[in-house]
Amino acid sequence: MNTTLHVARFTVAYWCVLFAALLPIACAWLAKSGNLGKSRKEGGFDNHDPRGWLSRQSDWRGRANAAQANSFEALPFFIGAVIIAHLLGAGQTLLDLLALLYVFLRIFYVMMYVADMPTARSAVWAGGFLVNIAILFIGYR
Repeated sequence: MNTTLHVARFTVAYWCVLFAALLPIACAWLAKSGNLGKSRKEGGFDNHDPRGWLSRQSDWRGRANAAQANSFEALPFFIGAVIIAHLLGAGQTLLDLLALLYVFLRIFYVMMYVADMPTARSAVWAGGFLVNIAILFIGYR
C-alpha cells in the first residue's frame, strides 16, 4: 500500500496568475488616484456611481480605466493557458519564465497605455498575446 503524501505546489506560474488578476485593480486605483480625497462637486471620485465617473475621465485617467478593462479581457486566456500547460505536463521552468514574461509585458502594456504611446502599447499587447499562445502550447506533445 502506497501511503505517499502528495503536496500540491503553488508554482511561479500560478503566482503570476494571481498577480495578473490583481493588475486590473491596480489600474482602477491608478485611474482614481488623486481624486479620492476630493468631493464629488470638485470632480473627485464618486463611489455612488464609480463606473459612470470612470467613463467620464479623459487623458491618462481614462486610459488607465481602459487598461483596466483590457486587463480583465486578457485574464481568462492567461489563466486557461497556465492551467492547460500545467495539466499537459509542460516543463515547469519554461512555463514559469513565460508566465513571468507575460506579466511583465502586461505591466509595460499598462504603462504604455497610460503614457499614451499607442504604437508601443499595441506592440507590447501583441507580444503578450504571442507569449500567451506559447504558454498554451508548451505542454503539447
